[in-house]
Amino acid sequence: MSIWRQAYLAPPASALRFAIKATLAMLLALYVALWLDLERPYWALISAAFLQLRPLSGMVIEKGLSQLAGTLAGCLAGTLIMAAFVQVPPAALGTLTLWIMLCTYVSSLQHGNAAYGCIMASVTAMLIVVIAAATPQALFGVAVERLTELSLGALCATLVSALLWPVRVRDHLIAQADTALTQAFTHAAQRLGDAAPGSRQASLTAALAPLAQLEADSRAARYEDPEGAGRIRASHLLGHRTLRLMATLHALQQLLEDGRVPAQAAGRRLIDEAAALFSAYGDEAATRARLQALRHRVLAALEAVAAADSDTPGDLAHQRLLIGLREALGHALVMLDARAAIAAPGRQRLHGTAPTRHRDRLSALLNALRAGGAFALLAWAWLATGWEGAMGAMMIATLLSALFAGFERPVTASLLYLKGLLAAIPSALLFGHVLLAPANGFPLLLTPLFLGLLGAAEPRLMGPCLAFVIGNIMLIMPGNAMSFAVDDFANRALGMLVGVSTVVMGFRLLPGLPTELRRRRLIRATVHDLRRLYRRPLHQAEARFSGAMVDRLLDLARHDDDLPEARRHLFALGLTGLDLGYAGLLLRRRLDGLEDPTVEAAKRRLFAALATAYAASADGRRDSRLTPASEALLNALAAHPRVSPREHRLLEGLLRRLDLALAAQAGRHPDADPAPLAAEAG
Repeated sequence: MSIWRQAYLAPPASALRFAIKATLAMLLALYVALWLDLERPYWALISAAFLQLRPLSGMVIEKGLSQLAGTLAGCLAGTLIMAAFVQVPPAALGTLTLWIMLCTYVSSLQHGNAAYGCIMASVTAMLIVVIAAATPQALFGVAVERLTELSLGALCATLVSALLWPVRVRDHLIAQADTALTQAFTHAAQRLGDAAPGSRQASLTAALAPLAQLEADSRAARYEDPEGAGRIRASHLLGHRTLRLMATLHALQQLLEDGRVPAQAAGRRLIDEAAALFSAYGDEAATRARLQALRHRVLAALEAVAAADSDTPGDLAHQRLLIGLREALGHALVMLDARAAIAAPGRQRLHGTAPTRHRDRLSALLNALRAGGAFALLAWAWLATGWEGAMGAMMIATLLSALFAGFERPVTASLLYLKGLLAAIPSALLFGHVLLAPANGFPLLLTPLFLGLLGAAEPRLMGPCLAFVIGNIMLIMPGNAMSFAVDDFANRALGMLVGVSTVVMGFRLLPGLPTELRRRRLIRATVHDLRRLYRRPLHQAEARFSGAMVDRLLDLARHDDDLPEARRHLFALGLTGLDLGYAGLLLRRRLDGLEDPTVEAAKRRLFAALATAYAASADGRRDSRLTPASEALLNALAAHPRVSPREHRLLEGLLRRLDLALAAQAGRHPDADPAPLAAEAG
């Protein structure tokens, strides 16, 4: 059965509930707006429609607050622009263009509902300036009307979401955490086993995607109940520990694949048991008990190795393997605790720092230029022709240019929106003019709205179905004094088609940063973070690094998928950067308390050398500054009384492993010269 047939002929109960809730919220917003005799009540419908796209109670409240804040900012900006340039429309539109560019730039740097608030600030200001340009004496009234209409839609959506079949953020977060945990443990089993690189990459990206969504969605939990803050902290902790588990597994795999010192049989057996345990993850309590039992055995093996006090390369490698396995099992146990705390925060109090997401300011600037150019082109056409349909075109262009800028394929998203809009034209003509004209009231509007929302419940159909809903509203424009003239309808339809076409043209002319440039900027950002790992407090440095690396790993994985299989190396490059970052954080945990100026200077030099060597490995080269920087740190530690000889040897092994990891990464580059790399590895 096709996706369209399934959505409409066999819809799940959740889709029916979503469509009924959203339709009732929009109908409530419409009738309250009509009762208040608002000038454009259809904006209340559009506001309610956007807020119901993710009808989780906490998310609707968070998005409603973001929309209200953006609407207030847009009202203030639009009023100030018209107050300053009411006599000079070109200057007003030019200033409005700059405001739209600023809002688009900021929204491109934000995630979640904060970005939506920035988009609403640009759309609201545009509506006030364009509408008030015709009647400048009614400027304040126009601003109040837009604020009232948009706020009314948000209020109705929030009310219906909370009272009718409420869907809690808590349940959504638990589902996301379960998915991330299952995929992370699957990846752990593959890393410790002999799975193919392609399957390891697939399982890791499958774990990172829900993890990134979990981080973004968890902020809405604070609006549901007093335990929301605990769920947010647990979500942050789950994200941090999952990234640390990935880095530890990457290091363990390097130790296992190091042919110079084969793993001892006892260590290999423990690794195999851990792989089997991760692969069999199902019952949470049973998995926790087995993880704890295995970790106790690893600790006992570590105590036996320490008691033997052997300095042979094999024993030191065995100890490093056991330490890595102990850390991996510890991270897995904390991940299970974080999952339990998301479900019931009151049982245990966990601490987690909010991550800092990756932000590309050059991409944000390009998005701002595209949105500003689309609006300026349509504004110039409006000034030159006085075309009444231009307002709809400018609104659509302003909204979609910012909304689709964050999509992976914005042109495809724009064309899907265009298809939904084309389907809305005959629907709006039938329901809004043929059937609604002789009717008393607006119940007939329920049919197209419900049908569009029923399809929008399926994520793969949300684009065209949402366009169908918005198109029906904008083309019918229900109100107390609505027009049934066909020429007005045709004007509005043409305006919306021109607006979407302008957006498509903008994305084709300015398609985004080239893939190679985006790749280099991702690597440069990772190098930047590696250089500055020592500048912030330890918990802040980890939160900043781990949050940004989730986004970068997902982006590098997408770029890797676009390359031929023989040239794929970008995802491994991201994992190497993750490994270097967490190794640097591990060094800080062990060395920050020494308070020795010589050690501190050597540590900073090492971080700079690691960042430089990582940048070189991305181009298939080796950098010679890492070895002297490592030796300088080891010499400084050898003279320190609080560093035991055994700990010194373990740190020496860690630095040697990082050097080998960078050599291996340089060798993965398609254009690398294998001769010097093989000589250094040998």
